[in-house]
Amino acid sequence: MSFNTALSGLQAATVDLSVTSNNIANVATTGFKGSRAEFGDIFEISPFGSTPTAVGSGVKVTSVSQQFDQGNLKFTDAALDMAISGQGFFVTNKALAGSDISYTRAGQFRADNAGYITNSTGEYLQAFPVDANGNVTSTSLNTTVPIQLPASTGSPQASTEVEVGINLNASSTAIDPALFDPTASNTYSHSTSTTVYDSLGASHVLSYYFVHDLPGSATNGANDPNQWAVFTYLDGAEVDVAGGTAIGHFNGGVAVAQDAALLNFNPDGSLGIPTSPALIQNAGVALTNGASPLTVTHDFANNATTQYATGFSVSTLSSDGYATGRLTGLDISETGLMRATFSNGIATPLGQIAMADFPNSQGLRSLGDTSWRETIDSGAVLTGSAGSCRFGLIQSGALETSNVDLTQQLVNLITAQRNFQANARSIETSNTITDTVIQIR
Repeated sequence: MSFNTALSGLQAATVDLSVTSNNIANVATTGFKGSRAEFGDIFEISPFGSTPTAVGSGVKVTSVSQQFDQGNLKFTDAALDMAISGQGFFVTNKALAGSDISYTRAGQFRADNAGYITNSTGEYLQAFPVDANGNVTSTSLNTTVPIQLPASTGSPQASTEVEVGINLNASSTAIDPALFDPTASNTYSHSTSTTVYDSLGASHVLSYYFVHDLPGSATNGANDPNQWAVFTYLDGAEVDVAGGTAIGHFNGGVAVAQDAALLNFNPDGSLGIPTSPALIQNAGVALTNGASPLTVTHDFANNATTQYATGFSVSTLSSDGYATGRLTGLDISETGLMRATFSNGIATPLGQIAMADFPNSQGLRSLGDTSWRETIDSGAVLTGSAGSCRFGLIQSGALETSNVDLTQQLVNLITAQRNFQANARSIETSNTITDTVIQIR
């Protein structure tokens, strides 16, 4: 009996040594969670209970449980390296479609040859779908999708509106708009320009010329000292404002006719509404490069355009269009929203990194490669976004190191070795006693 008891101790100490050795071996494994051998005593009990003189029969391994406490964060230079600070797991799928789902804390992700974000074993990182504004449209695990980086170039967008916020100098000399010539600076009061884009992503220079309208001119019969004529030019060629006022003027000394806009200001310097026309728009400007005709609306009203007795200034002058963009990088927020950034200043949402957690993480089944799978003991998976409910935050450009404390494991190794030696001594002692009994004559 004592031989079996000591043998169970040897077996338990061997398991303890194996668990501790495995922890030490993975001290540098990203996302690794250390294990702990748990033991229970063996005690024989009859159907009527144990007797006061009953002796235990040894020890058994009841469980080898993993400890899911937080590991330290190690910062890296890779944008796709991610670490979870707090509870939760990344969700990965072995295939682009299907439900071969596993969970991991190892955030060493990379892009494969098709642009999909995968881990070191080729499993696809899953994300919740988002709309164009980055808002999550579903948080169900069944709706998660692999994250794929977009093509290296982003599609252009034609300009449709320019926001204009300026101050026109009320003290500037009034000029008859009929004398306006963009090549002669003394025939206009102020000018500025911005860049707009066509449907092919080609850029064009849109210029504004402002003429403080002379009271009594053909366009200022009301003798309004607060009226301005606005001429628009695209790439140096005059373009008409739809529904504007027809004004004959010059361009390089050549007489031309153009429909311009009129801005009227209130005595306090604020812009009078409506202007003439109410919607200042260059409608359907034909282009020679094969792009669609360019229609641009000029929004003076919503951007604090004023007429004060101070210098000309521009506070807002921006177009909503953009050229073809080159993929320049990825931006991952602490809540897991992933955006692709392009050289044209556009950021496109790709998805919200899916997070998962369980009522009992220690019930997960280990698959190796620091991945786990749901079991009955773990409870049903809970999904959500980083930073919500019980889920931690995502740190981009960082990795979670192993949670193994090397010093503690070395002490455990010595303890397990001592336990093994002590049980071996028990067998040796039992053998000596047995020899003594056998030699009795």
